[in-house]
Amino acid sequence: MAFYELRQYTVRPGKMAEWLEIMENEIIPFQVGKGMVITGSYRGEEDESVYVWMRRFESEEERERLYAAVYESDTWKNDISPRVGELLDRDAMVVTRLVPTTLSVAQ
Repeated sequence: MAFYELRQYTVRPGKMAEWLEIMENEIIPFQVGKGMVITGSYRGEEDESVYVWMRRFESEEERERLYAAVYESDTWKNDISPRVGELLDRDAMVVTRLVPTTLSVAQ
């Protein structure tokens, strides 16, 4: 059964523009290139610390395979990950798995 991953981040003060630059020009294209399906990317309308995005997985096996392809890669470990901690409060990250309800268009 397909499921979604809702990822909620707290962006460090004054870092939203830099975070969006990296997210939209590096992280999302990199992850999509590895096979991830990104269904949405959002920032807070008034709160500059809020960033939320969603990914869709067809199964737990697919999630595990894609996680390995992204997070175990040299690009992620050596280039992207070190910069993420400078822009986000990693301790405040919240990742929630969601499944669509029967009437959801996200089925």
